[in-house]
Amino acid sequence: MFEEYEEKKRKQVSIMRSIRDYGTGIFIIIVGLFFLFHDKIKTPLPEFTSSWIDKFFAGMCLLYGSWRIYRGYKKKYFR
Repeated sequence: MFEEYEEKKRKQVSIMRSIRDYGTGIFIIIVGLFFLFHDKIKTPLPEFTSSWIDKFFAGMCLLYGSWRIYRGYKKKYFR
């Protein structure tokens, strides 16, 4: 009885963490794409200068966002 409850609780926590990882990953990828293509997108924001720092930050965001989505897909939280 107790083991069934613990397994159900672990499954619920795993699902919630994977949803959080998917959402965070998608958001971070969108931020990375914004910094990668901000010079081509006409936004009402102040002018950015396109430098290598922007491209580096965009690449890091894309990598980290992809890793978060992969982590949500694998669901290896309790190992």
